[in-house]
Amino acid sequence: MAPEINVQRIMTTGTAWFAVAVGSVAVTMGLLLSSGWRPTTLPEGLQALWWLSALTVGLSIGLIGWSGCPILEVSVPVADRNKTRTMQLGTLLFIVGGAGALLAVMLGA
Repeated sequence: MAPEINVQRIMTTGTAWFAVAVGSVAVTMGLLLSSGWRPTTLPEGLQALWWLSALTVGLSIGLIGWSGCPILEVSVPVADRNKTRTMQLGTLLFIVGGAGALLAVMLGA
């Protein structure tokens, strides 16, 4: 795929992925918090896992948001490389962080 087309695709889909990522975190945390659950109810080791995972998810949302931003910091070929890498890393961190956070919640229940 040509860099121009790929950058345009990432900026379009990145916006959608960003909205979905923020929405899924809001729904999940909203349901957990409204049920009375708090991270402080977890044992110490699981608390550490949960907070590390939550920070990972926060970082991933930032990376996905940056990828979808329609501003090019440099040339199109460099933006293509950077946006592709940050979208891939952001997606990976979102999956790993989300799985870690939910694992901590399930093990602590």
